[in-house]
Amino acid sequence: MIEVPLFVLVLGPVLLAEALLARYEVLAYTAGWRTPVTDLPPGMPYARGADPARPPAAYLVYLDGIGKRRFRDTRDGGQLVQALLDGAPELRVLGQVQPYSPLADPLADRPVWEWIRHHAGLLLFLHNVMQVFVAADRRYRPLYNRAVGGQIAGHLRRAGHRPGSGTPVVLLGYSGGAQVATGAVEELHTRLRVPILVITIGGFHNGANDLTRACELHRVTSGGDVIERVSVWMFPQRWRLLRGSGWNRAVRAGKVTVHRLDPATHMGRRGYISPAARLPDGRTHLARTTALVISVIRAHTGATDRP
Repeated sequence: MIEVPLFVLVLGPVLLAEALLARYEVLAYTAGWRTPVTDLPPGMPYARGADPARPPAAYLVYLDGIGKRRFRDTRDGGQLVQALLDGAPELRVLGQVQPYSPLADPLADRPVWEWIRHHAGLLLFLHNVMQVFVAADRRYRPLYNRAVGGQIAGHLRRAGHRPGSGTPVVLLGYSGGAQVATGAVEELHTRLRVPILVITIGGFHNGANDLTRACELHRVTSGGDVIERVSVWMFPQRWRLLRGSGWNRAVRAGKVTVHRLDPATHMGRRGYISPAARLPDGRTHLARTTALVISVIRAHTGATDRP
């Protein structure tokens, strides 16, 4: 019985420290104490896929889950990005955005955090979890949305997108990336003036963000996804009772379409983007999720598989 209070005594201060660090970053951005990172490592492209010399059918920005801590793709997120590139050559895909850093500063590039990765890797995930809750906090949400929305807009411009061009932008948010995706809509519309499509996969978000400027939101979910169900339960703005929330207004406006991918779980070997789990028809969960995302985008853009 001693282990439980000891665990709480150790974890409590850690969570408090993480909460303070998470708030510091968005405040540092707002106050101008630190300049956001704008350049990628040498040799890393700002987008992959369709030829930048031709207007692509759409620009797709992938906002990964809480494992994201460097510019390059995570293992699971990278498999999804590659599958999208292979299946939809008409898209230009960006996967380098840092959804859990208002300063666009990857954790893996910070010396202290690199030491932590080798000695207490769980803290990396706790840091990003706390950033999700900062992004959802009504006190910091507008600042966070502006910071990451500006980060996404900057990467899109460097990838060849031109404001006012009419080329759609797709925000694909997995897990906590959904909080960032829904929050970035207003800022991106202001800066780019283009149609914005939002797709969430197992979306963990609070439902407070205004989705008026989003053309559509497609919610990919599953009865086996406990983590997404927790977010629906814990955030009142996702409850039907709060009709005035951004989420419920979007639902009433007919902007939200639900796609069920049972029996997928949130992550792991049976997760939405698992290349191991197979369906009765022989497809992997990754292949099914990829096909759904591509079909939604093509229905929105009217595109085919043109290169």
